[in-house]
Amino acid sequence: SPDTGRICCVSAWLCWGPAARPLRARVPTRGRGEQNRGLEDFSARLAAGPTLQHFLRNTSPPQETHPQLAEEPEEPEPYLTSSILEEARRKVYLETYGCQMNVNDTEIAWAILQKSGYLRTQQLEEADVILLVTCSVREKAEQAIWNRLRHLTALKSKRLRSQAPLRIGILGCMAKRLREEILHKEKLVDIVAGPDAYRDLPRLLAVAETGQQAANVLLSLDETYADVLPVQTSPDATSAFVSIMRGCDNMCSYCIVPFTRGRERSRPMASILREVKVLSDQGVKEVTLLGQNVNSFRDTSEVQFRSAAAPGLSRGFSTIYKAKEGGLRFAHLLDQASRVDPEMRIRFTSPHPKDFPDEVLQLIQERHNICKQLHLPAQSGSSRILEAMRRGYTREAYLELIQHVRDSIPGVSLSSDFIAGFCGETEDDHQQTMSLLRQVRYNVGFLFAYSMRQKTRAYHRLQDDVPAEVKRRRLEELISVFREEATRANGAMVGRSQLVLVEGPSKRSAAELCGRNDGNIRVVFPDTEMEDGSGSGAVVRAQPGDYVLVKVTSASSQTLKGVLLRRTTLRESAAHR
Repeated sequence: SPDTGRICCVSAWLCWGPAARPLRARVPTRGRGEQNRGLEDFSARLAAGPTLQHFLRNTSPPQETHPQLAEEPEEPEPYLTSSILEEARRKVYLETYGCQMNVNDTEIAWAILQKSGYLRTQQLEEADVILLVTCSVREKAEQAIWNRLRHLTALKSKRLRSQAPLRIGILGCMAKRLREEILHKEKLVDIVAGPDAYRDLPRLLAVAETGQQAANVLLSLDETYADVLPVQTSPDATSAFVSIMRGCDNMCSYCIVPFTRGRERSRPMASILREVKVLSDQGVKEVTLLGQNVNSFRDTSEVQFRSAAAPGLSRGFSTIYKAKEGGLRFAHLLDQASRVDPEMRIRFTSPHPKDFPDEVLQLIQERHNICKQLHLPAQSGSSRILEAMRRGYTREAYLELIQHVRDSIPGVSLSSDFIAGFCGETEDDHQQTMSLLRQVRYNVGFLFAYSMRQKTRAYHRLQDDVPAEVKRRRLEELISVFREEATRANGAMVGRSQLVLVEGPSKRSAAELCGRNDGNIRVVFPDTEMEDGSGSGAVVRAQPGDYVLVKVTSASSQTLKGVLLRRTTLRESAAHR
């Protein structure tokens, strides 16, 4: 309105949000009297709604140069009336599927909802809002969500009329990929929010409270949630994940991630280091730096570093995009993160093999609290298949990198990813992957049958021509070879002492404890008394968060078993290597 400056458009009101993100709403059929009352209420809320000036002010570009993690009181958005905020103190149940990025996203979503007055429940039956944080990497992961939704249909239909309506939301990658299908096929879903829309959750839920469906799946070029301090899912956990970047630019032909999580963008380093410091102060003993392509980290928030030269790629590796100039790189972040707390372990995942300059490898070798463990996803042992996957390297270049890593970091533990039955894979290609597993002898492996995803290059350019039964057989063969070689690799630790971070009781026996060694391999040992490590001769029992020395007595492909020696520290253990 020219006179009042109020936004008097129904679509504008429905689309209102912190960054003017679009919202699709579905309005249920109502009686004429109810419609009139609804319009009167709607008009009243419009009159008190946001002005045009408020809209323009909030569309200014986000500033992430100096994000603040401190708790600051925030004024509610104009579309959230006091009555809605009071009623919003509902219990929310969060359920996570897929990778560690989704675990971190769950913590971000909960931090945002907690600020808006929601309560957390671990009991599904108590929930007023159920949010599923989803994965789209493989068809099996999506099918698990569809099955879960069918179960929730029954739960929603049994809701008592005396209770507030149960709201169900789909968050994350599947929300981005299948928004239309979720909203139309599954009428029970009230909200759909993509990975870059978690700030919008309070608004989406407010709209859902009016009986409408709401969606926001827009991808962002700058959203990193740098100013959101995630609320740890397990407050007493000894380890935590810290997201340092989001999205991926590699565009591997099989991968859906660039289409569900968008382009690469990195958090400002200062905000990352503040979060690591907060976790250290809370007693967390291990932090994993997290990202889709974590070692391509590039912080461009500081002007003085925007002209810095790009580090070189691993020898024999290439990318589909030009080298990105400027910014603080992963080696600098890794160095600074490891200095926050000398008694806190630092890991990172998931990297791409192309981004391992010598300064990163040297830093891992020199710094006692950076774990001597690298994840180097190979995906295939055939150069022909690697080219079809657009991985940017050959089998020979990958093996050269493996040798360079082992020369640079003696005793390093290696893990990898492999895909069985990619488009056009022959028996010879499969055998080459088998031989790579034998040659490298990984300690940890993640192996899956290929699952074609819409929107990917493989979907548009290649044929998913390997029969399902052949994929299953090849996957079983890869798993068998991996286990054989991992048993041999882990067997080399028998008789040696391993530094272990105690996590808690073993799942199989209350008389045993478990933890992980420097190489991220699970270690199980009896819960017995031990020397306290002070030299006084006092004996104690190990507690979660303790570093202990364990002498390995046996090994399998996944687990080490041993006997407890004594309590220690990271620095003391490093001094006796």
